[in-house]
Amino acid sequence: MASSEMRTVIEREGLSLAIRRGRVRGIGRVILRPDDPGLIQGVSVASLSLFADDRGYFLELARLRQGLADHLGVAAETQVSGTLSYPGTIKALHFHTRQTDLWGPVAGMFQVCLYDLRVASSTFGLVNTFYVGHLRPWQLRIPPGVAHGYKVVGESPGVLVYVTDRFYDAEDEGRIAHNDEDINYDWDLQHK
Repeated sequence: MASSEMRTVIEREGLSLAIRRGRVRGIGRVILRPDDPGLIQGVSVASLSLFADDRGYFLELARLRQGLADHLGVAAETQVSGTLSYPGTIKALHFHTRQTDLWGPVAGMFQVCLYDLRVASSTFGLVNTFYVGHLRPWQLRIPPGVAHGYKVVGESPGVLVYVTDRFYDAEDEGRIAHNDEDINYDWDLQHK
């Protein structure tokens, strides 16, 4: 691909990250099944185990060394974090060059945007959108080099718990504006 067709973001530790120029505004491919063939290379999706009864529910986020969490391993650097965001909040976009994230939305609904920044990836420049949360309890494993962010949709706050395969490191994280003109992601309400 010609350098005029992409904008370099960073090159670090053998990973070349860039943004394709001139993407048409939209939300890319909406992922409706964990085995969707349009998933960005290296992204994995699985249903969370939810056990409901007359008192509420128990949600199993991850079994380390099993399922999507197996890739994370159980290293001394494994970190579990959580965030609460109010309806309409957009937290996007950021990426890592070394860290893998395993996201588990536990309350509310999220419109998740993934953008493949990896020049060497077969899905470079591809956008995936997921609607996940209490109505679709999925976990998402996001590899290094895939930009990610979300908008809380609906009327309730969103709570996201995530496991990472290393401690937070500001040097490993990069940021891209949520309204980047080349990614051109449409954060507006889709079905008006």
